Amino acid sequence: MADVVTVLLPGALVRLFPGAPRCVDVEAATVGDAIAALDRRWPGMGDRLCDSTPAIRRHLNIFVGGERARLDTALPPGGEMLVMTAMSGG
Repeated sequence: MADVVTVLLPGALVRLFPGAPRCVDVEAATVGDAIAALDRRWPGMGDRLCDSTPAIRRHLNIFVGGERARLDTALPPGGEMLVMTAMSGG
């Protein structure tokens, strides 16, 4: 059984999924597990976070422990996973 972690979601994403909060606890051992848990709760959210490769979409960044994460990044028990839209400009 995976440990509970907290996932912090961007407002732009939660607006697409009525009832989804900005902060949600899920049971997950990896970033990929957390995304799968979110998709089970709000079908379609996984497609907004991952492409068909599968990999995290280019316009998103996911951080765990202050470091940029990938789908196979381990989540520490009681940890946080921060999903952010990528910033661009120039």
